[in-house]
Amino acid sequence: MNLHALTAHALLDLFKSGKASAKEAYEAVVGRIKSIDPKVKAYVHLSRSQPHYAGEFQIPIAIKDNLCTKGEEITCASRILKGFRSPYDAGVIERIKKSGGSILGIVNMDEFAFGSSCETSCYGPTFNPWNLQCVPGGSSGGSAASVAADEAMWALGSDTGGSIRQPASFCGIVGLKPTYGRVSRYGLIAFASSLDQIGPLTKDVRDCALLMNIISGYDERDSTSVNEPVPDYTRALVNDVRGLKIGIPKEAFVEGLDAEVRRAVESALDLLKKQGAVIKEVSLPHTPYAVATYYIVATAEASSNLARFDGVRYGLRVQPGKVRKNALVDMYEETRSKGFGDEAKRRIMLGTYALSSGYYDAYYLRGQKVRTLIKNDLDQVFKDCDVIMTPTSPTVAFKVGEKVSDPLSMYLSDIYTIPANLAGIPAISVPCGFSKSGLPIGFQLMGRAFDEEMLLRVSYTYEQNTEWHLKKPTI
Repeated sequence: MNLHALTAHALLDLFKSGKASAKEAYEAVVGRIKSIDPKVKAYVHLSRSQPHYAGEFQIPIAIKDNLCTKGEEITCASRILKGFRSPYDAGVIERIKKSGGSILGIVNMDEFAFGSSCETSCYGPTFNPWNLQCVPGGSSGGSAASVAADEAMWALGSDTGGSIRQPASFCGIVGLKPTYGRVSRYGLIAFASSLDQIGPLTKDVRDCALLMNIISGYDERDSTSVNEPVPDYTRALVNDVRGLKIGIPKEAFVEGLDAEVRRAVESALDLLKKQGAVIKEVSLPHTPYAVATYYIVATAEASSNLARFDGVRYGLRVQPGKVRKNALVDMYEETRSKGFGDEAKRRIMLGTYALSSGYYDAYYLRGQKVRTLIKNDLDQVFKDCDVIMTPTSPTVAFKVGEKVSDPLSMYLSDIYTIPANLAGIPAISVPCGFSKSGLPIGFQLMGRAFDEEMLLRVSYTYEQNTEWHLKKPTI
Protein backbone atom coordinates (compact mmCIF):
# COMPACT_ATOMS: atom_id res chain seq x y z
CA MET A 1 0.00 0.00 0.00
CA ASN A 2 1.42 3.40 -1.02
CA LEU A 3 0.52 5.42 2.04
CA HIS A 4 2.01 8.60 0.58
CA ALA A 5 -0.54 8.51 -2.25
CA LEU A 6 -3.59 8.50 0.04
CA THR A 7 -5.75 11.39 1.13
CA ALA A 8 -5.60 12.53 4.73
CA HIS A 9 -9.09 11.21 5.46
CA ALA A 10 -8.22 7.79 4.00
CA LEU A 11 -5.14 7.67 6.23
CA LEU A 12 -7.20 8.59 9.29
CA ASP A 13 -9.52 5.67 8.53
CA LEU A 14 -6.50 3.34 8.35
CA PHE A 15 -5.17 4.69 11.63
CA LYS A 16 -8.50 4.06 13.35
CA SER A 17 -8.73 0.51 12.01
CA GLY A 18 -5.13 -0.28 12.98
CA LYS A 19 -4.15 -1.09 9.38
CA ALA A 20 -1.48 1.63 9.32
CA SER A 21 0.24 3.93 11.79
CA ALA A 22 1.09 7.61 11.75
CA LYS A 23 4.78 6.67 11.92
CA GLU A 24 4.46 4.51 8.80
CA ALA A 25 2.65 7.31 6.95
CA TYR A 26 5.26 9.89 7.91
CA GLU A 27 8.13 7.64 6.83
CA ALA A 28 6.36 6.82 3.56
CA VAL A 29 5.95 10.45 2.56
CA VAL A 30 9.50 11.37 3.59
CA GLY A 31 10.70 8.50 1.40
CA ARG A 32 8.60 9.87 -1.44
CA ILE A 33 10.12 13.34 -0.98
CA LYS A 34 13.66 11.97 -1.12
CA SER A 35 12.81 10.02 -4.25
CA ILE A 36 10.80 12.59 -6.23
CA ASP A 37 11.72 16.04 -5.00
CA PRO A 38 15.04 16.28 -6.87
CA LYS A 39 12.79 16.58 -9.97
CA VAL A 40 9.95 18.69 -8.56
CA LYS A 41 11.97 20.87 -6.14
CA ALA A 42 8.95 21.64 -3.99
CA TYR A 43 10.86 21.60 -0.71
CA VAL A 44 13.32 24.17 0.57
CA HIS A 45 14.31 21.81 3.38
CA LEU A 46 12.84 19.03 5.51
CA SER A 47 11.82 19.80 9.06
CA ARG A 48 14.43 19.86 11.82
CA SER A 49 11.87 18.79 14.42
CA GLN A 50 10.97 15.21 15.19
CA PRO A 51 7.47 14.02 14.30
CA HIS A 52 5.16 13.31 17.21
CA TYR A 53 2.47 10.69 17.00
CA ALA A 54 -0.26 11.88 19.33
CA GLY A 55 -3.53 13.68 18.72
CA GLU A 56 -6.61 13.30 16.56
CA PHE A 57 -5.14 14.30 13.18
CA GLN A 58 -1.69 12.74 12.93
CA ILE A 59 -1.20 13.80 9.32
CA PRO A 60 2.17 15.15 8.12
CA ILE A 61 1.92 18.56 6.43
CA ALA A 62 4.04 20.81 4.21
CA ILE A 63 4.41 24.46 5.24
CA LYS A 64 4.93 27.46 2.96
CA ASP A 65 8.16 29.35 3.58
CA ASN A 66 6.40 32.44 4.96
CA LEU A 67 4.72 30.80 7.98
CA CYS A 68 6.81 31.09 11.13
CA THR A 69 7.60 27.62 12.45
CA LYS A 70 9.64 27.39 15.64
CA GLY A 71 13.24 26.32 15.08
CA GLU A 72 12.94 26.26 11.28
CA GLU A 73 14.71 28.57 8.85
CA ILE A 74 11.92 30.72 7.36
CA THR A 75 13.09 32.98 4.54
CA CYS A 76 10.09 33.83 2.30
CA ALA A 77 12.36 32.41 -0.44
CA SER A 78 14.46 35.58 -0.22
CA ARG A 79 18.19 36.05 0.28
CA ILE A 80 17.45 38.90 2.67
CA LEU A 81 16.09 36.47 5.29
CA LYS A 82 18.70 33.73 4.88
CA GLY A 83 19.69 32.38 8.28
CA PHE A 84 16.56 33.55 10.10
CA ARG A 85 15.22 30.83 12.41
CA SER A 86 11.77 31.50 13.75
CA PRO A 87 11.65 31.72 17.55
CA TYR A 88 7.91 30.95 17.65
CA ASP A 89 5.07 29.15 15.88
CA ALA A 90 2.45 30.95 13.79
CA GLY A 91 -1.11 30.56 15.04
CA VAL A 92 -1.94 27.97 12.36
CA ILE A 93 1.23 25.99 13.15
CA GLU A 94 0.23 25.85 16.82
CA ARG A 95 -3.14 24.47 15.79
CA ILE A 96 -1.56 21.90 13.46
CA LYS A 97 0.78 20.65 16.20
CA LYS A 98 -1.97 20.61 18.83
CA SER A 99 -4.13 18.49 16.52
CA GLY A 100 -1.34 15.91 16.19
CA GLY A 101 0.08 16.93 12.84
CA SER A 102 3.80 16.74 12.09
CA ILE A 103 5.70 19.26 9.99
CA LEU A 104 7.23 17.54 6.95
CA GLY A 105 9.24 20.53 5.86
CA ILE A 106 9.25 24.02 4.42
CA VAL A 107 8.20 24.36 0.78
CA ASN A 108 9.16 26.82 -1.93
CA MET A 109 7.33 29.98 -2.98
CA ASP A 110 7.77 33.14 -5.01
CA GLU A 111 9.95 35.60 -3.09
CA PHE A 112 7.78 37.26 -0.42
CA ALA A 113 4.79 35.78 -2.31
CA PHE A 114 5.45 38.13 -5.25
CA GLY A 115 4.58 36.06 -8.29
CA SER A 116 2.26 33.64 -10.04
CA SER A 117 4.73 30.96 -11.10
CA CYS A 118 7.09 30.06 -8.21
CA GLU A 119 10.04 31.28 -10.28
CA THR A 120 11.16 34.31 -8.26
CA SER A 121 12.47 32.23 -5.34
CA CYS A 122 16.12 32.60 -4.32
CA TYR A 123 16.20 28.78 -4.27
CA GLY A 124 15.24 28.53 -7.93
CA PRO A 125 11.93 27.44 -9.46
CA THR A 126 9.62 24.63 -8.46
CA PHE A 127 8.31 22.47 -11.32
CA ASN A 128 4.81 21.24 -12.09
CA PRO A 129 4.46 17.48 -11.40
CA TRP A 130 2.19 17.11 -14.45
CA ASN A 131 4.87 18.51 -16.76
CA LEU A 132 8.30 19.30 -15.36
CA GLN A 133 8.83 21.92 -18.06
CA CYS A 134 5.91 23.95 -16.70
CA VAL A 135 5.41 26.13 -13.64
CA PRO A 136 3.25 24.96 -10.71
CA GLY A 137 1.72 28.41 -10.27
CA GLY A 138 2.40 30.80 -7.45
CA SER A 139 3.11 32.05 -5.03
CA SER A 140 2.22 28.83 -3.15
CA GLY A 141 3.77 26.73 -5.91
CA GLY A 142 5.78 24.53 -3.56
CA SER A 143 2.69 23.79 -1.48
CA ALA A 144 0.61 22.83 -4.53
CA ALA A 145 3.36 20.80 -6.19
CA SER A 146 4.10 18.86 -2.99
CA VAL A 147 0.45 17.76 -2.67
CA ALA A 148 0.03 16.96 -6.38
CA ALA A 149 3.23 14.89 -6.40
CA ASP A 150 2.21 12.95 -3.25
CA GLU A 151 5.08 14.58 -1.35
CA ALA A 152 2.56 15.73 1.25
CA MET A 153 -0.96 14.68 2.22
CA TRP A 154 -1.90 18.32 2.58
CA ALA A 155 -0.18 21.71 2.73
CA LEU A 156 -0.64 25.26 3.96
CA GLY A 157 -0.27 28.23 1.64
CA SER A 158 -1.11 31.91 1.68
CA ASP A 159 -3.31 33.80 -0.76
CA THR A 160 -2.99 37.55 -1.43
CA GLY A 161 -4.38 37.71 -4.96
CA GLY A 162 -4.86 34.05 -5.90
CA SER A 163 -1.72 32.41 -4.54
CA ILE A 164 -3.53 29.34 -3.21
CA ARG A 165 -6.18 28.92 -5.89
CA GLN A 166 -4.09 29.52 -9.03
CA PRO A 167 -1.38 26.93 -8.16
CA ALA A 168 -4.13 24.53 -7.05
CA SER A 169 -5.65 24.87 -10.52
CA PHE A 170 -2.30 24.45 -12.28
CA CYS A 171 -1.50 21.32 -10.24
CA GLY A 172 -4.92 19.65 -10.29
CA ILE A 173 -5.73 19.85 -6.57
CA VAL A 174 -8.15 21.70 -4.26
CA GLY A 175 -7.18 25.09 -2.83
CA LEU A 176 -9.28 27.30 -0.55
CA LYS A 177 -8.81 30.95 0.38
CA PRO A 178 -10.90 31.45 3.53
CA THR A 179 -12.76 34.62 4.45
CA TYR A 180 -10.45 37.38 5.65
CA GLY A 181 -10.33 37.01 9.43
CA ARG A 182 -11.44 33.36 9.54
CA VAL A 183 -7.89 31.99 9.92
CA SER A 184 -5.28 33.67 12.13
CA ARG A 185 -2.58 35.63 10.31
CA TYR A 186 -0.38 35.69 13.42
CA GLY A 187 3.06 34.48 12.33
CA LEU A 188 2.45 34.96 8.61
CA ILE A 189 5.22 37.15 7.19
CA ALA A 190 3.09 39.80 5.52
CA PHE A 191 2.94 40.74 1.86
CA ALA A 192 -0.20 42.92 1.85
CA SER A 193 -1.83 42.93 5.26
CA SER A 194 -5.37 43.75 4.13
CA LEU A 195 -5.36 40.97 1.53
CA ASP A 196 -3.27 38.05 2.88
CA GLN A 197 -5.05 34.91 4.09
CA ILE A 198 -3.71 31.47 5.04
CA GLY A 199 -5.51 28.44 3.66
CA PRO A 200 -5.36 24.72 2.76
CA LEU A 201 -4.16 22.92 -0.38
CA THR A 202 -5.41 19.33 -0.43
CA LYS A 203 -6.02 16.29 -2.60
CA ASP A 204 -9.80 16.50 -2.36
CA VAL A 205 -12.64 18.52 -0.85
CA ARG A 206 -13.05 16.36 2.27
CA ASP A 207 -9.41 16.92 3.17
CA CYS A 208 -9.96 20.64 2.65
CA ALA A 209 -12.85 20.61 5.12
CA LEU A 210 -10.81 18.64 7.67
CA LEU A 211 -7.87 21.04 7.48
CA MET A 212 -10.20 24.04 7.75
CA ASN A 213 -11.58 22.54 10.96
CA ILE A 214 -8.04 22.53 12.36
CA ILE A 215 -6.78 25.96 11.33
CA SER A 216 -9.91 28.11 11.65
CA GLY A 217 -10.78 30.19 14.69
CA TYR A 218 -10.27 33.41 16.59
CA ASP A 219 -6.78 34.48 17.69
CA GLU A 220 -6.49 37.50 19.98
CA ARG A 221 -2.90 38.03 18.81
CA ASP A 222 -4.17 38.88 15.32
CA SER A 223 -6.01 42.19 15.22
CA THR A 224 -7.73 41.17 11.97
CA SER A 225 -9.03 37.87 13.38
CA VAL A 226 -12.83 37.69 13.64
CA ASN A 227 -14.45 36.12 16.67
CA GLU A 228 -17.06 34.10 14.79
CA PRO A 229 -18.11 30.54 15.70
CA VAL A 230 -16.35 27.90 13.58
CA PRO A 231 -18.66 25.23 12.16
CA ASP A 232 -17.72 21.61 11.53
CA TYR A 233 -16.94 21.99 7.85
CA THR A 234 -17.30 18.26 7.18
CA ARG A 235 -21.06 18.66 7.78
CA ALA A 236 -21.17 20.73 4.59
CA LEU A 237 -20.02 17.76 2.51
CA VAL A 238 -23.45 16.97 1.08
CA ASN A 239 -23.89 15.63 -2.45
CA ASP A 240 -26.80 17.93 -3.25
CA VAL A 241 -27.01 21.29 -5.03
CA ARG A 242 -30.69 21.21 -5.91
CA GLY A 243 -32.13 24.72 -5.92
CA LEU A 244 -28.82 26.44 -5.25
CA LYS A 245 -28.20 29.49 -7.42
CA ILE A 246 -24.87 29.78 -9.22
CA GLY A 247 -24.02 33.18 -10.68
CA ILE A 248 -21.99 33.29 -13.89
CA PRO A 249 -20.43 36.73 -14.51
CA LYS A 250 -20.66 37.72 -18.14
CA GLU A 251 -17.31 39.49 -17.68
CA ALA A 252 -15.60 36.12 -16.96
CA PHE A 253 -16.00 34.48 -20.37
CA VAL A 254 -14.35 37.05 -22.59
CA GLU A 255 -11.39 37.41 -24.93
CA GLY A 256 -8.17 36.14 -23.36
CA LEU A 257 -9.73 33.03 -21.83
CA ASP A 258 -8.13 29.88 -23.25
CA ALA A 259 -10.63 27.84 -25.28
CA GLU A 260 -9.80 24.58 -23.47
CA VAL A 261 -10.26 26.23 -20.08
CA ARG A 262 -13.58 27.67 -21.20
CA ARG A 263 -14.85 24.28 -22.38
CA ALA A 264 -13.82 22.56 -19.14
CA VAL A 265 -15.50 25.18 -16.94
CA GLU A 266 -18.66 25.19 -19.06
CA SER A 267 -18.76 21.40 -18.83
CA ALA A 268 -18.50 21.64 -15.02
CA LEU A 269 -21.32 24.16 -15.06
CA ASP A 270 -23.49 21.79 -17.14
CA LEU A 271 -22.89 18.99 -14.65
CA LEU A 272 -23.94 21.15 -11.70
CA LYS A 273 -27.02 22.21 -13.66
CA LYS A 274 -27.92 18.54 -14.22
CA GLN A 275 -27.55 18.00 -10.48
CA GLY A 276 -30.25 20.61 -9.89
CA ALA A 277 -28.39 23.90 -9.53
CA VAL A 278 -29.97 27.03 -10.99
CA ILE A 279 -27.65 28.96 -13.32
CA LYS A 280 -27.98 32.73 -13.54
CA GLU A 281 -26.03 35.18 -15.68
CA VAL A 282 -24.85 38.09 -13.53
CA SER A 283 -22.70 41.15 -13.99
CA LEU A 284 -19.69 42.37 -12.02
CA PRO A 285 -19.11 45.62 -13.89
CA HIS A 286 -16.05 46.79 -11.97
CA THR A 287 -14.05 43.53 -12.14
CA PRO A 288 -12.13 44.70 -15.27
CA TYR A 289 -10.43 47.17 -12.91
CA ALA A 290 -9.55 44.51 -10.31
CA VAL A 291 -6.01 43.77 -11.49
CA ALA A 292 -5.03 47.44 -11.66
CA THR A 293 -6.61 48.09 -8.26
CA TYR A 294 -4.87 45.10 -6.72
CA TYR A 295 -1.43 46.09 -7.96
CA ILE A 296 -1.83 49.55 -6.44
CA VAL A 297 -3.14 48.40 -3.05
CA ALA A 298 -0.94 45.32 -2.75
CA THR A 299 2.33 46.97 -3.77
CA ALA A 300 1.66 49.93 -1.47
CA GLU A 301 1.18 47.61 1.50
CA ALA A 302 4.16 45.51 0.43
CA SER A 303 6.49 48.51 0.31
CA SER A 304 5.47 49.34 3.87
CA ASN A 305 5.77 45.76 5.17
CA LEU A 306 9.15 45.14 3.54
CA ALA A 307 10.70 48.27 5.06
CA ARG A 308 11.53 46.16 8.14
CA PHE A 309 14.04 44.06 6.18
CA ASP A 310 17.08 46.31 6.41
CA GLY A 311 19.93 44.15 7.72
CA VAL A 312 19.69 45.49 11.27
CA ARG A 313 17.52 43.04 13.19
CA TYR A 314 17.57 39.72 11.34
CA GLY A 315 18.58 37.99 8.13
CA LEU A 316 21.19 39.18 5.68
CA ARG A 317 23.53 42.09 6.45
CA VAL A 318 25.95 43.37 3.81
CA GLN A 319 28.63 45.77 5.04
CA PRO A 320 29.79 48.13 2.28
CA GLY A 321 33.48 48.00 1.45
CA LYS A 322 33.67 51.76 1.23
CA VAL A 323 31.62 54.45 2.97
CA ARG A 324 29.87 56.66 0.39
CA LYS A 325 27.15 58.51 2.34
CA ASN A 326 27.30 57.21 5.91
CA ALA A 327 27.89 53.73 7.24
CA LEU A 328 24.26 53.05 8.23
CA VAL A 329 22.66 54.25 4.99
CA ASP A 330 25.29 52.41 2.94
CA MET A 331 24.57 49.21 4.87
CA TYR A 332 20.82 49.58 4.25
CA GLU A 333 21.35 50.11 0.52
CA GLU A 334 23.85 47.26 0.09
CA THR A 335 21.73 44.82 2.09
CA ARG A 336 18.47 45.60 0.29
CA SER A 337 20.14 45.75 -3.14
CA LYS A 338 21.72 42.32 -2.72
CA GLY A 339 18.99 40.76 -0.56
CA PHE A 340 15.89 41.44 -2.64
CA GLY A 341 15.27 39.91 -6.05
CA ASP A 342 14.06 41.80 -9.12
CA GLU A 343 10.34 41.25 -8.55
CA ALA A 344 10.54 42.32 -4.91
CA LYS A 345 12.39 45.50 -5.91
CA ARG A 346 9.82 46.18 -8.63
CA ARG A 347 6.90 45.93 -6.22
CA ILE A 348 8.61 47.97 -3.50
CA MET A 349 9.26 50.75 -6.00
CA LEU A 350 5.70 50.66 -7.39
CA GLY A 351 4.23 50.74 -3.89
CA THR A 352 6.50 53.51 -2.67
CA TYR A 353 5.56 55.59 -5.70
CA ALA A 354 1.82 55.05 -5.11
CA LEU A 355 2.18 56.19 -1.49
CA SER A 356 4.45 59.15 -2.16
CA SER A 357 3.47 62.76 -1.66
CA GLY A 358 1.41 64.03 -4.56
CA TYR A 359 0.44 60.54 -5.77
CA TYR A 360 -1.31 59.04 -2.73
CA ASP A 361 -4.72 60.51 -3.66
CA ALA A 362 -4.29 59.81 -7.37
CA TYR A 363 -3.36 56.14 -6.93
CA TYR A 364 -3.69 54.52 -3.51
CA LEU A 365 -6.80 56.37 -2.35
CA ARG A 366 -8.50 55.92 -5.71
CA GLY A 367 -7.54 52.24 -5.67
CA GLN A 368 -9.25 51.80 -2.30
CA LYS A 369 -12.39 53.48 -3.67
CA VAL A 370 -12.50 51.13 -6.65
CA ARG A 371 -11.92 48.23 -4.26
CA THR A 372 -15.13 49.25 -2.49
CA LEU A 373 -17.01 49.29 -5.81
CA ILE A 374 -15.76 45.76 -6.60
CA LYS A 375 -16.94 44.55 -3.19
CA ASN A 376 -20.32 46.23 -3.69
CA ASP A 377 -20.73 44.44 -7.05
CA LEU A 378 -20.13 41.09 -5.36
CA ASP A 379 -22.46 41.90 -2.45
CA GLN A 380 -25.21 42.78 -4.93
CA VAL A 381 -24.87 39.45 -6.76
CA PHE A 382 -24.90 37.50 -3.49
CA LYS A 383 -28.34 38.91 -2.69
CA ASP A 384 -29.71 36.50 -5.28
CA CYS A 385 -26.96 33.87 -5.74
CA ASP A 386 -25.39 31.33 -3.38
CA VAL A 387 -22.04 31.19 -5.18
CA ILE A 388 -20.29 32.79 -8.15
CA MET A 389 -18.46 30.52 -10.60
CA THR A 390 -15.56 31.47 -12.91
CA PRO A 391 -12.42 29.87 -14.28
CA THR A 392 -9.60 29.93 -11.71
CA SER A 393 -7.01 30.97 -14.28
CA PRO A 394 -7.36 32.13 -17.90
CA THR A 395 -4.81 29.50 -19.00
CA VAL A 396 -3.31 26.20 -17.97
CA ALA A 397 0.21 26.11 -16.55
CA PHE A 398 2.72 27.84 -18.80
CA LYS A 399 6.33 26.92 -19.50
CA VAL A 400 9.08 27.80 -17.05
CA GLY A 401 10.65 31.08 -18.19
CA GLU A 402 7.78 31.92 -20.55
CA LYS A 403 6.44 34.93 -18.62
CA VAL A 404 9.11 35.74 -16.05
CA SER A 405 10.45 38.62 -18.16
CA ASP A 406 6.95 39.96 -18.92
CA PRO A 407 5.51 41.12 -15.58
CA LEU A 408 2.27 42.50 -17.05
CA SER A 409 1.43 39.18 -18.70
CA MET A 410 2.26 37.39 -15.43
CA TYR A 411 0.03 39.74 -13.42
CA LEU A 412 -2.95 38.89 -15.65
CA SER A 413 -2.74 35.26 -14.48
CA ASP A 414 -4.64 36.40 -11.37
CA ILE A 415 -7.46 38.17 -13.19
CA TYR A 416 -10.18 35.81 -11.85
CA THR A 417 -8.84 35.33 -8.35
CA ILE A 418 -8.08 38.91 -7.27
CA PRO A 419 -11.69 40.11 -6.65
CA ALA A 420 -12.16 37.67 -3.74
CA ASN A 421 -9.11 39.10 -1.96
CA LEU A 422 -10.16 42.70 -2.55
CA ALA A 423 -13.60 41.90 -1.08
CA GLY A 424 -12.34 39.61 1.71
CA ILE A 425 -14.68 36.76 0.72
CA PRO A 426 -13.91 33.01 0.55
CA ALA A 427 -13.08 31.28 -2.73
CA ILE A 428 -12.07 27.76 -3.75
CA SER A 429 -10.48 26.14 -6.81
CA VAL A 430 -11.54 22.62 -7.79
CA PRO A 431 -10.13 20.39 -10.59
CA CYS A 432 -12.49 20.14 -13.57
CA GLY A 433 -10.50 18.71 -16.46
CA PHE A 434 -7.32 18.63 -18.49
CA SER A 435 -6.00 20.30 -21.60
CA LYS A 436 -5.04 18.26 -24.67
CA SER A 437 -1.44 18.52 -23.47
CA GLY A 438 -2.38 16.86 -20.18
CA LEU A 439 -2.30 19.90 -17.90
CA PRO A 440 -4.95 20.38 -15.17
CA ILE A 441 -7.77 22.92 -15.33
CA GLY A 442 -9.71 24.25 -12.36
CA PHE A 443 -12.86 26.28 -11.77
CA GLN A 444 -13.33 28.83 -9.00
CA LEU A 445 -16.28 29.36 -6.68
CA MET A 446 -16.65 32.54 -4.63
CA GLY A 447 -19.07 32.79 -1.72
CA ARG A 448 -20.45 35.15 0.90
CA ALA A 449 -18.19 36.12 3.80
CA PHE A 450 -17.87 33.27 6.34
CA ASP A 451 -19.87 30.92 4.12
CA GLU A 452 -17.07 28.47 3.30
CA GLU A 453 -19.66 25.75 3.94
CA MET A 454 -21.54 26.64 0.76
CA LEU A 455 -18.33 26.52 -1.29
CA LEU A 456 -17.50 23.10 0.15
CA ARG A 457 -21.01 21.79 -0.51
CA VAL A 458 -21.01 22.76 -4.18
CA SER A 459 -17.40 21.61 -4.65
CA TYR A 460 -18.09 18.28 -2.97
CA THR A 461 -21.16 17.66 -5.12
CA TYR A 462 -19.15 18.30 -8.26
CA GLU A 463 -16.28 16.12 -7.03
CA GLN A 464 -18.57 13.21 -6.14
CA ASN A 465 -19.89 13.16 -9.70
CA THR A 466 -16.51 13.33 -11.47
CA GLU A 467 -13.10 11.67 -11.24
CA TRP A 468 -10.72 14.52 -12.02
CA HIS A 469 -9.46 14.63 -8.44
CA LEU A 470 -8.45 10.96 -8.62
CA LYS A 471 -5.97 11.40 -11.45
CA LYS A 472 -2.25 11.45 -10.60
CA PRO A 473 0.77 12.80 -12.49
CA THR A 474 3.39 10.30 -13.66
CA ILE A 475 6.83 11.43 -12.59
